Amino acid sequence: MRAMVLKETGKSLEPMDIGLPIPRAGQALVRVRACGVCRTDLHIRDGELPRKKMPIILGHEVVGEVVSLGAQVTGLQVGQRVGIPWLGHTCGTCAYCQRGQENLCDRATFTGYHVDGGFAEYAVADARFCLPLPAAYGDAEAAPLLCAGLIGYRALRMAGEAQRLGIYGFGAAAHIIAQVARHQGREVYAFTRPGDRAGQEFARECGAHWAGDSDRAPPAALDAAVLFAPIGDLVPAALRAVGKGGTVVCAGIHMSDIPAFPYSLLWGERTVRSVANLTRQDGVDFLALAPQVPVRPAVEIFSLQDANGAILRLRGGEVRGAAVLVI
Repeated sequence: MRAMVLKETGKSLEPMDIGLPIPRAGQALVRVRACGVCRTDLHIRDGELPRKKMPIILGHEVVGEVVSLGAQVTGLQVGQRVGIPWLGHTCGTCAYCQRGQENLCDRATFTGYHVDGGFAEYAVADARFCLPLPAAYGDAEAAPLLCAGLIGYRALRMAGEAQRLGIYGFGAAAHIIAQVARHQGREVYAFTRPGDRAGQEFARECGAHWAGDSDRAPPAALDAAVLFAPIGDLVPAALRAVGKGGTVVCAGIHMSDIPAFPYSLLWGERTVRSVANLTRQDGVDFLALAPQVPVRPAVEIFSLQDANGAILRLRGGEVRGAAVLVI
């Protein structure tokens, strides 16, 4: 099969012809139709996350068709369309797994990080972690739902019942979750890079009540804020923007260091918390909700061979919505 392979941290992905993977017991072999390009892929490429497997095939927003099954697989059928998300496997026995927090499992493995992902023509995955996809979405539109959507949905839930919701960094996850928040009757306040008028207009198209620069104060105190931009300086900025009892949710897997800030920003029972990974139940819940909203992902299409170009556009903040490789 053809694959785009990261062989060395900080380097471009290399096109390679490699052997077709063979599913072991409990696994499914999936012919990849589309795979989203996520900022986490950029963090892995740049070495900002601890290196786990190298070389590695990136990609954890994988949409494809099951073409064969290993032994002992139940619940999937050959020919079925499925999504392969970031969470690729958990132990199922630790305290976290037993109390419904499999996203925190210490022995979890992640797609496109510990095991090869979807920047390729085929991928193997633990069949238990493959998610059936709603028929309402084409392959390219379904791909960003599998991480941008799922992590965004988990972050939105962590924001509680916030009526006035701030979103910092208006990319793939934000443009999906803004639509969900509006469907739930919330007011969305979008913060972009200073001067990014196109991004602010995009946020308004996605239902934002207000959109402005990230170094500006919103016109009203927020009940909660979700940070998708991996910039630690935005944490004290968001704390200034939320009112008493407000919550700041850091939704990225990586963030630059958070600077020191006065206790007065935290006082008033404000909360800062993170979101780590996702659970299969998040996937079930969000993929059922998305067609009801309905969420309409904006996607920019790239070929598999142009994966490096997609990564460069993502790094430069040039993608309107989500970047997706169509295989």
